[in-house]
Amino acid sequence: MKKIVIVFLFLSVGISVVAQEKKWTLQECVTYAIENNISVKQSSLEIENAEIAKSDALGNYLPSLNASAGNSWNTGLTQDVTTGVLKNITSRNSSYSVTAGVTVFSGLRNLREMQKAKMQQLSAQYNLSKIKDDIALFVANGYLQVLLNKANLQVAIEQNDVTVEQIARTQELVDAGVLPKGDLLEIKAVDAREKQAIVQSESNVKISLISLAQLLLIKDYESFDIADEKFEVILSEMMGKDVNEVISSAKENRYEVKIAEQNKEVAQKDLEISKSIYWPTVSAFFNYNTRETDIARISSFTDPDNPTVTTQIGYVEGTGDAVLSEVPNSSLVENPAEPYFDQLSNNDGISYGVRLNVPIFNGFSTRNNVKRNLINLKRTEYQLEQAELDLESNVYQAYVDAEGAQKSYEAANASLESQELAYEYAKTKFDVGITNSFDFSQSKLRYNQALIEANRAKFEYIFKLKVLELFFGIPATELKF
Repeated sequence: MKKIVIVFLFLSVGISVVAQEKKWTLQECVTYAIENNISVKQSSLEIENAEIAKSDALGNYLPSLNASAGNSWNTGLTQDVTTGVLKNITSRNSSYSVTAGVTVFSGLRNLREMQKAKMQQLSAQYNLSKIKDDIALFVANGYLQVLLNKANLQVAIEQNDVTVEQIARTQELVDAGVLPKGDLLEIKAVDAREKQAIVQSESNVKISLISLAQLLLIKDYESFDIADEKFEVILSEMMGKDVNEVISSAKENRYEVKIAEQNKEVAQKDLEISKSIYWPTVSAFFNYNTRETDIARISSFTDPDNPTVTTQIGYVEGTGDAVLSEVPNSSLVENPAEPYFDQLSNNDGISYGVRLNVPIFNGFSTRNNVKRNLINLKRTEYQLEQAELDLESNVYQAYVDAEGAQKSYEAANASLESQELAYEYAKTKFDVGITNSFDFSQSKLRYNQALIEANRAKFEYIFKLKVLELFFGIPATELKF
């Protein structure tokens, strides 16, 4: 049993170490961010709202059906709802009704509401796609920043390894009397500065990892790390395209313009819906109702043995003679209430018809609502125009940034190549004691700076190029790094 526990603990620790050592790729980071980002979740709710609005619009075409039932008790002078007789009693009455109604015509309001709901749903989908693209680009930028800081850290470590070797070599030359002791102190000072730079580079890596983890909504900052992917500059056709071609493609594919276009169409439908209130509304209805009561029935009873009696009904004016007449020999008899279902059957009724509602005057509310929607339509037209201008400006900026990043990348590589040759030459001279440590450290410093600048230019060029590709219409999830 003890061995089993030990094995279990060993496996648990092993699984924990594997989990902590997981390194995220760029694609995993993008996928995770899109699935967990709060803005994406909120935008998804807007799509659900749009689907509900679409269902509401569809429901406007369908008839309405409502049922009602009521039961009441009355104490005191009460009229029988079936006989009309007044009695001072406690009675119970119930009533039931089913009503169906349908809008026959409402100025095409239902049709326009349905069209508006579809536009809102499409706009919500565009907005969700835009948010996903933006998040993917933010994640890619953060990811590349971590790689840049890691590359710079690696440069600092490797260069310091060289410095440590040079300290040992310089110590030998100083002991041999080839170099003065000051050169050894200079190299040691360089070593101290480089170790300080390593600490700063480690801090930069950690901070950039935390920033990326926060962007992904990952709270375990300590164990979060990314894969050491080797991103290289991929030749792209984008830099060979004319900027106007990129702008044209961006207007057709970018969601900023599509969202503005949908907002304009929605505003147009709102205007049409508000105008439909000027039209008469025609509706039809059908109602079925019935009732019952527990009040006793009052009926008339005629004596079969003596069906008629003679009674005075008046007198002759002038003579005073009585006027007699035979009338039915009947009396009122109280009977129990009819059975429940018999009453429902006997007391039911239906009503049906058509209603016409013609708007004549409603305090300027309809007219003012039309004016407000017209103003909103003009506002969305301006927003669409501004979105197109902003997109054109952003594409120009991205194009210029990509060109500048390309030139900067090429210049940084050329500078690195020159500084590397200069450094190798200075190192050779220093190793044989021809040059002093100060000149060598300055050459090494320039070489380190060239390495760092080359790394910065490389990752900046990669990112600027991907921004331009995104404007051209390539989805963020399909960008190749």
